[in-house]
Amino acid sequence: MSETQHHLDTKLGWSLDRRDPRFIESIMPILGWFYDHYFRVQTSGWEHVSPQEKVLFVGSHNGGLAAPDMLMMMYDWFRRFGVEQPVYGLMHPAVWEVIPQIAELVAKMGAIIAHPKMAYAALRSGASVLVYPGGAEDVFRPYSLRNKIYFAGRQGFIKLALREQVPIVPVISSGAHDTLIVLTECYNILQQLHKLGMPWLFGVDPVVFPIYLGLPWGLSIGPLPNIPFPVTIHTRLCPPIKFEHYGREAASDRNYVNTCYELVVNQMQQELDELVKQTHQS
Repeated sequence: MSETQHHLDTKLGWSLDRRDPRFIESIMPILGWFYDHYFRVQTSGWEHVSPQEKVLFVGSHNGGLAAPDMLMMMYDWFRRFGVEQPVYGLMHPAVWEVIPQIAELVAKMGAIIAHPKMAYAALRSGASVLVYPGGAEDVFRPYSLRNKIYFAGRQGFIKLALREQVPIVPVISSGAHDTLIVLTECYNILQQLHKLGMPWLFGVDPVVFPIYLGLPWGLSIGPLPNIPFPVTIHTRLCPPIKFEHYGREAASDRNYVNTCYELVVNQMQQELDELVKQTHQS
């Protein structure tokens, strides 16, 4: 192993070895309390998943930095398949830089940095991988878009699935975006101020700058951590999506990647529309 490679692997987020089944086991009762009593999670679709077959879970991101639907989905995996069965989640590079204490904890749960190198490494280790392509723009999308699949046009997850020849299992949720109320997005204004000389806080481009109502701040400005409102969350794992062609050539074909991307987004939107409809009727 080269010195550069060793340095990368020892940096937080750049190794698969930080995952700690004993730590996961120790926090399962806490996650379980939130699952059963705080969010009262109702979930379906786990029959589409087998721990023996690695897949790429593709989710719509909700609820600010707390992202409660993501945590509840991870809890579901661990209670069904055990803490020893690995699944890795890709987490935005900015989180590793700005709040390393939180990053250290979630790394023990299987979080790795959202970088192609780590995504490929995780799949090639035989594990499934969870990705939220919309990232910060998705997790802080305005409340008016709470029932919209929004990936900000990012197609890297399609190329990953094609190159590694794994099916995509869409993960959707209803309710999680109600755990905070994003009123509007002000990033464009902040970007203009930055161009005029205002530095980014902590030297990191926040990508988003929402104004939202949430706990504990009340009215909050910027992507601050939040305590989610205790709202019922409905999650669903959808049937696997398998493409007609796989391999490097398919992943390098821009038109084909775009077609696959549109297929996934449209199918997830249909599933989300149906889930929202069902939750409103119940």
